[in-house]
Amino acid sequence: MDQPTGQRRTVIIGPPPTPNGDLHVGHIAGPYMAADVHARYLRATGQPVLYTTGTDDSQTYVVSSAAKLGTTPQDLAAKSWREIRETLGLMGVSVDGFAPFDDGYRAMTLDFLTRLHDAGRFRLRTVKLPYVEATGEFLMEGLVSGGCPVCLAVSRGGLCESCGHPNNFAELTDPRSTVDPTAEVTYRETRILVLPLEEYREQLTAYHRAKESTWRPHIVQLMRELLARPLPDFPITYPTGWGIPAPFPETPGQVINAWAEGMPASMYCTAVAQRAHGERPASDDELWRAENGIRLVYFLGFDNAYFWGLTHLSLLLAHEGRYVVPDAIVSNEFYELENEKFSTSKGHVVWTRDLVREVPRDLVRFHLALTAPEHARTNFSRAALEKITGERLADPWNRLGALLGKAVAELGLEGHELPVSPQANARRAAMAERFEAGYRLTGYSLSRTADLIPLHIERLLDRAEALTAGPAPADRTASAAELGDLFAELRTLIAAASPILIDLAEQARAEGGFDGTFAVAPEERTTTPFTVPALGRTTAES
Repeated sequence: MDQPTGQRRTVIIGPPPTPNGDLHVGHIAGPYMAADVHARYLRATGQPVLYTTGTDDSQTYVVSSAAKLGTTPQDLAAKSWREIRETLGLMGVSVDGFAPFDDGYRAMTLDFLTRLHDAGRFRLRTVKLPYVEATGEFLMEGLVSGGCPVCLAVSRGGLCESCGHPNNFAELTDPRSTVDPTAEVTYRETRILVLPLEEYREQLTAYHRAKESTWRPHIVQLMRELLARPLPDFPITYPTGWGIPAPFPETPGQVINAWAEGMPASMYCTAVAQRAHGERPASDDELWRAENGIRLVYFLGFDNAYFWGLTHLSLLLAHEGRYVVPDAIVSNEFYELENEKFSTSKGHVVWTRDLVREVPRDLVRFHLALTAPEHARTNFSRAALEKITGERLADPWNRLGALLGKAVAELGLEGHELPVSPQANARRAAMAERFEAGYRLTGYSLSRTADLIPLHIERLLDRAEALTAGPAPADRTASAAELGDLFAELRTLIAAASPILIDLAEQARAEGGFDGTFAVAPEERTTTPFTVPALGRTTAES
């Protein structure tokens, strides 16, 4: 059970999407949907929350993608920022602020890191980096690929997506340029600034031991593996031309490592969200200050867990109590397409914006929640989406609504107050508790929570069919009592499902079937019938 938060504000950070293209369904099915549903749950229960993100334009993946597309990194980043923001909106991902990569972003990043530099937290190290002899360019992060030294999978520089382990500097085997795979790659020494993670081992170990009982097993396992071996130096600067110029005298001509921007960028995104709500923070990092006591939550893919769980945490710890540290990290695994990895380069992709043009948004959200890759890779299939959402959600829901409307009309109960029994109130409370168990962070599960929706639709549909079977019932009072219970339980179901079925909830609000809150009044004595909004079907089935 979570500790009660009262009015303690929750700040939810979604991982900043790299602006090297739009968001496909695999992106949305991971952290963005999960974070959105939790944020909506908190809002519906009256808890203050800010959910925010913004693009990380400094990533070298922007450079490599731009080269393949024949455009400039600047143009690609600007175009992708607009597309990503629009796609999040199309999916109903309710970010309170989507931060731009602007002068404010850069200033916050430099302020955060300069404080650490001036306090002596960084070390100057001589390291070997992959180097393209023909062009005189150092390779790092998205500019280089090779074999992971831990799991042997094909990996990009800096981090292996498969096992989650870092591979800094000269650790990749058989390094190749991602911009020009035919180029000769050697190694060359250079001097960069690093944050020595080993100096924070004791604090990192204590932090992660305290989280083991509540976090998902895969990230717990990864942190144990990483802490069981010497912790690597984390690069703060790199000798490359793409990124925020580093102001440090020891590394002239270098830029800030994009991954070192993670925490100040998140602080800036939070300030952008505050301003979108009419607040006026005194500084961009104000809300993250330890004295403000926010509840900080990250939602992210497992492939980012090393950075957010160790390097970003170490950067916060290096400020020696100035900032909060995360209460929770909710990680997810990969979401595949037809049992293969999403691949833009191979055309094996379903773009989110295309899908929501063809399928009602609630059906997409329900299916992505139901098949969320929480503990293992899961799979998207258009045929499965149509079958599952049709047979388990839309069809039974629409039949339930039609039967309730028919019963109200035949009994002449439009606008009447209907009684609600103590038994119905007990069922409402039990229903709400099961949904809340899936929405709370200690047991957070989109999949289990989404699965409750068809369960309760079927339960209520069975009762509605029994009520309306055969000729019109002779006992109008008994029928009104059963209808009252059905409508009361249906209101609770709509409220409980509202973080997932956002359009249905808004339609129900217009019909008087939902007041925007997720709270059960256990002693509710009466309720009124309302028109149950219908759920649409996919274009192919309409």
